[in-house]
Amino acid sequence: MSEFLEMGSHGFYVWTSYAIFFAVLAWQVCQPVARHRRLRAQLIEEQALRKGNYEDEAR
Repeated sequence: MSEFLEMGSHGFYVWTSYAIFFAVLAWQVCQPVARHRRLRAQLIEEQALRKGNYEDEAR
């Protein structure tokens, strides 16, 4: 098992590459989801302002 993880002395490069790949993959999934939520919240707020149903949270 240790040989597999070391990958013939290239283990650090290989596992670092995998880590970077999965980090970028996670970013590619999370970023659009976060943007969608943010845009949806902005649209809901704009609609409420236009209808006059907006309540100030500072009260």
